[in-house]
Amino acid sequence: MKRKRVIKIKISWIKAENDNKNFKIPEKLGFEVIQIDNRENIDNQLAELINKKYDTIVITNEIAGFSEDIIKKYSKNKKIKIIINN
Repeated sequence: MKRKRVIKIKISWIKAENDNKNFKIPEKLGFEVIQIDNRENIDNQLAELINKKYDTIVITNEIAGFSEDIIKKYSKNKKIKIIINN
């Protein structure tokens, strides 16, 4: 009997509140797309998602520029994938 391997991921998308062009498809499919009104709060939002066991986070390039933790804390963590979308 073959064993089936199931891979579970928790994914979230983060964009600026006034961004109307990024992540339209995930929003329409019902995925969690977080809209940040204050770009300075990106590091707090990342920490919150990681505490909730999210392992894949996609953020816009605009928002990524405001984060210090992407490089300092998460770049070497193999359990967390942060993807920066152009």
